[in-house]
Amino acid sequence: MALSADDKTFYRRLFTMALPIAFQSLMLASVAAGDALMLGRVTQEEMTAVSLATQIQFVQNMLVGSFTAAGAILGAQYYGKKDLRTMRELFNLMLRFCGAVSLLFFAACELIPGLLMHAFTHDETLIRIGADYLRIAGWSYLLSGISQCYLTAMKVADHVRASVLISTGAVVLNIALNAVLIFGLFGLPRMESRGAALATTLSRVAELALCLGVSAGRTYVRPMWRRFLRIRKELSADFRRQYLPLMGAFLLWGVGFTSYTAIVGHMGGDEAAANSVASVVRDLICCACNGIGSAAGILVGNELGAGRLEKGRRYGIKLKNLSWWTGFASMAVVLALTPLVVRLVLLTDAARGNLTGMMVIMAVYMVGRCVNTVTVNGVLDGGGDTMFDMYSLAVCMWGIAIPLALLGAFVFRWHVYAVYACTCLDEVGKLPWVMARFRKYRWVRDLTRERDPSADA
Repeated sequence: MALSADDKTFYRRLFTMALPIAFQSLMLASVAAGDALMLGRVTQEEMTAVSLATQIQFVQNMLVGSFTAAGAILGAQYYGKKDLRTMRELFNLMLRFCGAVSLLFFAACELIPGLLMHAFTHDETLIRIGADYLRIAGWSYLLSGISQCYLTAMKVADHVRASVLISTGAVVLNIALNAVLIFGLFGLPRMESRGAALATTLSRVAELALCLGVSAGRTYVRPMWRRFLRIRKELSADFRRQYLPLMGAFLLWGVGFTSYTAIVGHMGGDEAAANSVASVVRDLICCACNGIGSAAGILVGNELGAGRLEKGRRYGIKLKNLSWWTGFASMAVVLALTPLVVRLVLLTDAARGNLTGMMVIMAVYMVGRCVNTVTVNGVLDGGGDTMFDMYSLAVCMWGIAIPLALLGAFVFRWHVYAVYACTCLDEVGKLPWVMARFRKYRWVRDLTRERDPSADA
C-alpha cells in the first residue's frame, strides 16, 4: 500500500533523527563492550570488577537523565513553537541541576570508593580493583553531566548530527585509549582496569571541549549565562513538574537495575561474570529502540507544542505500532547472536552455561523493553505524561520483580536462570497496562506557555 505524503514526512523525520541517535547509543554502549572484551582478555576478575564499578555511573546517569529528559520534553515543545529564548532558559536549568549531581558523584568516588563497591559484592579482590577504577573514573563523572546538557540541546534543536559526531568521536577515542592503556601498548605501562578508567576520563575531557566549541556556532542553542541564576518561576515550576516524576522513574529503574546486578553478583563469581556479559549485549541491542524512543519524544513534542494535537496523536499511534516490530526484531537478533557471544568471551565453563540461558531469557525481555522504551519514554513522556512511568515501575519492578528475585536468590535458592527471569518480569509484565494507558490519550497535551515580556527585564 502506498504511503501518504504525511506518512512519508513522518518516517523521513523519524529515521533522520532515530538512526543517528541509535548509532550514538550504540557507540556509547560500545565503550562498555570494549571494556568487557579487553578486560575479559586480562582476567575474569578485572572484567567483573569494572562492570560492577560502572553501576555507580549508571545511577548518576539516571539522575542526570531525569533533568536532561525534562529539558528535552519541554524543549521539544518550545522548539515546535519556535520559542528559542525559553529553550536557552531550559538549558540553564539543566546545567544547574546536572552540575550539582556530577559534583556529588565525583566526591563519592574520590572519598569512599571501597564503600561504594561493597554495595555490589563481598569479594575483596573485586572491591580493590573496582575502588582503584572509581578513583580515576570519578573525574569523568564530574564532566559527563555537563556534556549531556549540551548534547541534549543539540538533539532537540535539530542538530542531531553534531551531537552524534561528538559522541562518536569521544567513543572512538575512548576505545583506542582503552587498548593502549589496558594492555600497555607503544611502550606505556600496562594499567589494566586503571587504564580503562583513565581512557574514559580523557575521552570525557575531549567530549566536553567539542561540545563547547561546536555550540559556539550561530544556529546552536546555548546557555543564557547572564540569567543563569534568574529563571522565570513559572518555567521552573513546569520543569519541576516534569523532572520530579522522571527522577522518581529513573531512580526506581536505575536503582532497580543496580539491584538486579547486586542480587546476581552475590550468587557467585560465575553468575556475576555471565550477567556482566549479558548486560553489555542487552545495552548494545537496545540501541535501536533507544534511538526510536528519543526521536519519538521529539517528534510528538514538536507537534504538540506547535498546537497540532491531532497530528501529534497520530504520530504517537504510528510510533507505538512500530515499537512492537522493533521488539520482535530485537528478540531475533539476540537469539542469533547467542552462540557467537558465548564463544567470544573468556569465561569458565559454568559462567558460559549461565550466559547461554540468560541470553535466551533476554530475547523475550527485549520485546517488552522495546515497546516500553518507545511508548512510555518516547510518546507518553513527550506529551508530559511522566507520572505513569514512575508508578508503573514502582508496581512492576519494585512490587513484583525485585522481591521475587530476592526471594529466589537468598531464600529459595533458585537456579540463576530463574532469578534472572525474575529480573526481566517488569518490562514484559506491564505491557497490557502500558497499552491501556496509551489509549486514554492523556499524553496529547500542549505544555508550553506564552512568555510575559516583563519577565525578561
